[in-house]
Amino acid sequence: MSQATLGDDEELFGEAANEMREDVEASLEAAWAALPDADDIWETDADNVLGVLNGLNSVLEAGDAEENLRDAKKWFTMGQRADAFDDAADLEAEIEALEAAITDISAAGEQVGELTSTVPALRGTLQDAGPAADDEEADADTAADADADEDEE
Repeated sequence: MSQATLGDDEELFGEAANEMREDVEASLEAAWAALPDADDIWETDADNVLGVLNGLNSVLEAGDAEENLRDAKKWFTMGQRADAFDDAADLEAEIEALEAAITDISAAGEQVGELTSTVPALRGTLQDAGPAADDEEADADTAADADADEDEE
């Protein structure tokens, strides 16, 4: 191999490394952009708790962010194994931060999902329980007794 060919190979490798880094950065940027907006999680127009929970549950989706993170990790791993990056600490830190954000969003989504099914059941339990329910039963028993007394007469 001639000296010019080796130089060309180094130049090509450098270009490939730069493109790989750009791919990782683009995937990370797309992943961050795909995460829910902080205001969408915080603000609501719902009239009740179940509406708030349903709205929040629909916002807590990280599907596209997860796909973009996967692409970033794929190209990052490839570049790292090929020793293509001069300094990859910033990319690695950003990948870790993005993974943590997606994990938090997924955990919050699971908790909201549980509350979405728990709150209506709790409301029903509270509506059926307590002194008001006992008073209604007593009123029904009294009315039934009165009807029975009238029937005996």
